[in-house]
Amino acid sequence: MTSTPVQDLAVGKVDFIAEHGLFTDAMHAAAERAAALVSEQGIRTVRIGVVDQHGAVRCTFVSTHDFLLSLRNGIDFSGAILSLDTANKVFPPAFVEGGGFGIPELTGFPDVVLVPDPTTFQILPWANQTAWMLSDAYFSNGKPVGLSTRQVLRRQLDAARELGFEYAAGLEVEFYIFYRERTRIGIDQTGWPPLAPPVSVVAQGYQYLSENRLAQISEILDPLRDHLEAVGLPLRTIEDEWGPGQTEITFDPQVGLGPADAMILFRTAAKQICHQLGYHATFMCRPLLPNVSSSGWHLHESLQDAKRGGNAFASTDHEALSLTGRQFAAGILDHAIPMTVFSTPTVNGFKRFKPYSFAPNRVNWAVENRGSMLRVQGQPGDQGSHLENRLGEPAANPYLYMAANIAAGLDGIRRQLTPPPMVQADPYSEAAPALPASLGEAVEALDRDQFFRQALGPEIVDYLVMLKRFEFNRYQTEAGADADPGEVTEWEQNEYFEFF
Repeated sequence: MTSTPVQDLAVGKVDFIAEHGLFTDAMHAAAERAAALVSEQGIRTVRIGVVDQHGAVRCTFVSTHDFLLSLRNGIDFSGAILSLDTANKVFPPAFVEGGGFGIPELTGFPDVVLVPDPTTFQILPWANQTAWMLSDAYFSNGKPVGLSTRQVLRRQLDAARELGFEYAAGLEVEFYIFYRERTRIGIDQTGWPPLAPPVSVVAQGYQYLSENRLAQISEILDPLRDHLEAVGLPLRTIEDEWGPGQTEITFDPQVGLGPADAMILFRTAAKQICHQLGYHATFMCRPLLPNVSSSGWHLHESLQDAKRGGNAFASTDHEALSLTGRQFAAGILDHAIPMTVFSTPTVNGFKRFKPYSFAPNRVNWAVENRGSMLRVQGQPGDQGSHLENRLGEPAANPYLYMAANIAAGLDGIRRQLTPPPMVQADPYSEAAPALPASLGEAVEALDRDQFFRQALGPEIVDYLVMLKRFEFNRYQTEAGADADPGEVTEWEQNEYFEFF
């Protein structure tokens, strides 16, 4: 019997990845490239992150020796993050058997094993001698952590492939950039959550798509552009949006996990780069600040034909979408109301669904209409035809947002659903089901829904219902019973403005 050198026991479990067959050939090759780059570029620290239920990156900063070891062993990480709401409050009865979730492996706040995904490895140009990568969470027995949202999306991508499709998505994300008004945090300015940081505006706003407004903040947009491209993000456009300092960035389409991973890296980069340069970037939907407008995340999506190649949504007849595309749209429309928990997971995000706001407030669809929930972009014979789902807020967990879209769309294909008639004029006045008016209403709809429990799994749906019901109840208790349900509160500003 040979003994393992003690230094090889520092992280994870010896040869955990090989024992459970967790690397594909592509991942093995990427691991070799990452190891070589660490040596060639003099990397001192690798940030190994895992995306939590909120779409936030929880992370450990790892020395290069132990990073290389993690490519064999994985690395230990606290499973307690699964029990935290958006204010870092523990929401389940955590020390009962099953961690409050009925999952035996979560009894007692155990560690999980993070298995780095070397295909996501990037050297961060804004951090000194530092690299970054995402990981997937496993229990010590080699079983995937079912509450890992990246795994939830992976299962839906597999389901699409079983039907002969690859999922493709492009990102269109609105967010705010502000000046940060203080560089030090006083002891009285901490809390649970802390008070939102004070900010001031970087541009006047309310000159939509103005070249001058956008040029005024080039001192932050230029380094942001350079760094996004340096980490391999497929930057498409940067545009001036409606509110003061509100910016929209779009990315070229990617397939599979690519667009969701890109959203995570983009939000990470934007917040860190802006903070370094004296700014504050927030992906909170509607900050409690004068003269702001809501930010949305419009998800542009289609299916690619896995065998023949090409866009499965491109039509060969007089329709703007193929039959496959129309059925996919029908599935999304059919499941839209419970889907809002995945696309709009915060109390704040529902303040966006107002008439004549360029955000949807009803379940409908139309060709090239920015007031509809689903906007069809394209025309007969257009190889770029696709759907734009306008439900999302920029704080949404991208793995859950995309997984819900795929699951619903594939259901429409399997059941050969026919979508309702398209809106021809005003999407805010036509008869159609109203979107939920609050996170609480959306959670109750998801709790009653059987489709997503079957498609995504009861474990993840029950978990999200528990989490979001806790968050909404805390909002109702702490914001006060007299809070106007349509107006943003200080509770939301403190809860979301810095965290997202």
